Amino acid sequence: MTSAPLAARLDIPSGPLFFPVTAYGPDGSVDLDTYRTHVRRGVEAGAAAVFACCGTGEFHALTPEEFEACVRAAVEVADGRVPVVAGAGYGTALAVRYARLAEAAGADGLLAMPPYLVVAGQEGLLRHYREVATATALPVIVYQRDNAVFTPETVVALARTDGIIGLKDGLGDLDLMQRVISAVRAETPGDFLYFNGLPTAEQTQLAYRALGVTLYSSAVFCFAPEIALAFHQALRTGDDATVDKLLDGFYRPFVELRAQGRGYAVALVKAGVRLRGLDVGEVRPPLHEPAGDHVKQLAEVIERGYALLEEAK
Repeated sequence: MTSAPLAARLDIPSGPLFFPVTAYGPDGSVDLDTYRTHVRRGVEAGAAAVFACCGTGEFHALTPEEFEACVRAAVEVADGRVPVVAGAGYGTALAVRYARLAEAAGADGLLAMPPYLVVAGQEGLLRHYREVATATALPVIVYQRDNAVFTPETVVALARTDGIIGLKDGLGDLDLMQRVISAVRAETPGDFLYFNGLPTAEQTQLAYRALGVTLYSSAVFCFAPEIALAFHQALRTGDDATVDKLLDGFYRPFVELRAQGRGYAVALVKAGVRLRGLDVGEVRPPLHEPAGDHVKQLAEVIERGYALLEEAK
């Protein structure tokens, strides 16, 4: 257990960042026992942090009560071994409410997701995230994607805001990211964290690493932690042969399969967890389950990935 600040605990990642799925029982209600098992397995497998109730965890589908219960369960299972970061989103008032629920549940930080529905200007976005940051004592990572895209000047302002410690990028505009990183480095003292938050981030992590972005989310870790860990280790040590082998034989086929259906960035991951022996239930609407043929293809991709690990031994 450690009391070190979240930024320090995340700055040197010892493993992938784990974004667990949320488990549901046969009646569709949250299954906390299975969720605890899922989180425990991830922590014991070597996750550097648990990001509970975020995108992969279907934040959008959870009631406030379910959200608080899941975050509290993740905190209990992690037991200080790794930090737990919880999602927070929707409009400002609700984002603040979720932030306070996460704090009450014992979370170590927040991942602030885009505001609901509206396309706001930079001034409004800045005000939104500043209000979330001042609502609790929890450090905040701002998630750039969809309707929350920032200019370098806005990210500088975010980095100067007490409580905001980093930016997770789910947009994939590397030119913008380079300008953001340069502006923050030139105009803001201290460290600011950056995360690659694209779906199946391993596929683009070589490009992000060239910008100095070493932190990334790993949905694959949910169902194939050994593959995710091997890739992370290969990246960290400069083992380009293993990186290329896993990209060519596992990650690219997985990404191409993920592209076959809307919402598969979550639904296919959840199917993968079930294929690996833990029944975490189906996704909630408006997401839908992958087609049967796609699940069969997923099983083949996973099998191929583990075969690659055996070949490397």
